Amino acid sequence: MIGLDRPGIGSSTPYQYETVSMFAEDMRTVADTLGIDKMAVVGLSGGGPYTLACAAKMPERVVVAGVVGGVAPACGPDRIGGGLMALGSRVAPLLEVAGAPIRLTALTLVRLIRPVAGPAAGLYGLVSPPGDRRLLARPEIKAMFLDDLLNGSRKQLAAPFYDIVAFARDWGFRLDEVKVPVRWWHGDADHIIPFSHGQHVVGRLPDAEFYPMPGESHLGGLGRAEEILRTMIETWDKDALRP
Repeated sequence: MIGLDRPGIGSSTPYQYETVSMFAEDMRTVADTLGIDKMAVVGLSGGGPYTLACAAKMPERVVVAGVVGGVAPACGPDRIGGGLMALGSRVAPLLEVAGAPIRLTALTLVRLIRPVAGPAAGLYGLVSPPGDRRLLARPEIKAMFLDDLLNGSRKQLAAPFYDIVAFARDWGFRLDEVKVPVRWWHGDADHIIPFSHGQHVVGRLPDAEFYPMPGESHLGGLGRAEEILRTMIETWDKDALRP
């Protein structure tokens, strides 16, 4: 299992993709460097569009793609309105011209809460939907959440802002171009990416299965890692049996 820090996360160099589809070339370079011929790709939330891009642009290498609470297109013929990207589409032009000071301010705020990160995560849990609250009450999930927040932004906080800009544009591919199997999990109480957005995308993908997570919110997939990985492996094995 290989986890990638997208540009602008952790120690990975910040970079603004012109389109979401351009990420596939970076993934191809990583796979070539590591000698990986075939792969399954899984993306959570903002990782969803990049996962679909890999599936669309590298069908000869991506055997199956998994998406957990993924962002839906906000532009073009596959678009759907509402959700967090309704706001994202409005602020994207501002981020393109004033992104640097906004990123610096956000990073400063993260550094300020670092000494009280544990209690801050507890407060976040209190104002979160019940599904996320239950997850954050689990010590291993809370530790992972804090590690992602603190270490993922230890040097910079560029990726979320770059994501908003890229997601608000045309992605560089259409959903019906994603020919490989896609397995999509989505909480029906997701307060960040609406459940209907997951249904919308899956309805436009040629080969996709939708797995609702009843009562779960945006972080729900973190508690289903074994189920998600098992489904990826089972789908891979079925693909190997096809004539």
